[in-house]
Amino acid sequence: MADEEARWITESEVVDLVSLREAIAALERGLKEEHAGQAVNMNKTHAAWNRKRSTLHAIGAVLEGMGIAGTKTWVHTPAGACPLLILFNSENGRLMAVIEAFALGQMRTAGISGVATRALAHEKADEMAIVGTGRQALAQVAGVHAVRPLKRLRVYSPNPEHRKVFVDKVRSQFSFDVTATNSVQQAVEGVPIVTLVTRATEPFLSSAMLASDCHVNAVGAITPERQEFAQDVLERSTRIVVDNLDSVRRLSREFIEQFGDDDNKWRVVQPLSAVVAAGGGRPPGADMTLFKAMGMGLSDLALAQTILDRTYSRGAGREIPQPKKQPLRFF
Repeated sequence: MADEEARWITESEVVDLVSLREAIAALERGLKEEHAGQAVNMNKTHAAWNRKRSTLHAIGAVLEGMGIAGTKTWVHTPAGACPLLILFNSENGRLMAVIEAFALGQMRTAGISGVATRALAHEKADEMAIVGTGRQALAQVAGVHAVRPLKRLRVYSPNPEHRKVFVDKVRSQFSFDVTATNSVQQAVEGVPIVTLVTRATEPFLSSAMLASDCHVNAVGAITPERQEFAQDVLERSTRIVVDNLDSVRRLSREFIEQFGDDDNKWRVVQPLSAVVAAGGGRPPGADMTLFKAMGMGLSDLALAQTILDRTYSRGAGREIPQPKKQPLRFF
């Protein structure tokens, strides 16, 4: 791989080169590398403007055992976003690829929920509720369905038209039953798998709404101004798992308000890498489990490694020149 030319890999090529189930397997491999000390996440950072309606993000990681390092950056605005993932050889610093990363980002966000659901949800769970019908929602449904084949889905969005459009979209893609609901309570009542994927700034999910034996994926509130669930959800959870503990401690208002700076309180929070490395499995007699995802560079690189291998083996991507190794004289 070290001698290959750098490649520009497009959105359509990403989708052609890796499936969602393959992405879930790649994420599990990456998490095991992290647990073994062969992967390091870069601290997630962001800046906000336009009354916090627009944000600049940067995340990254090193997969030392796989020989790659990289960073993904994007600007999220009301008018859209254009994420790019830049990969380097971790041994010699050579540019390896630039990957258009919108589809990759959706796949890894959906995939990490799939990983957590496989590890934590009841084995017989076959019904899901999703709160939120934005850009990530359909992929989130697919991520859960990949590991817990669904028979029923309940959908809630505060906008009735959005609910209808999303229900129609799900029905066109999947064969299970889909129902639009008129409230969060109606969506989640008695449901064993609940996914939250919103841009809410105030909590809308409380512990009393949730069934015993349920699992919650909370993936929408990734900046400090956002919140999706109330504090009593954390208090009730038998197992609390996160994708990246550092990001959660710095950026999740839900967790910061509950645990503050008390390291002893934070001991109940487990990284997903430890759960996956231990083989997963819902704790016996667990009342409720919670997975919180902030997004992390390790997830992007775990997928990128598979995509890059297939790019080379199939001759995909467009060659791009290596940057000059020596600086040119400029004075």
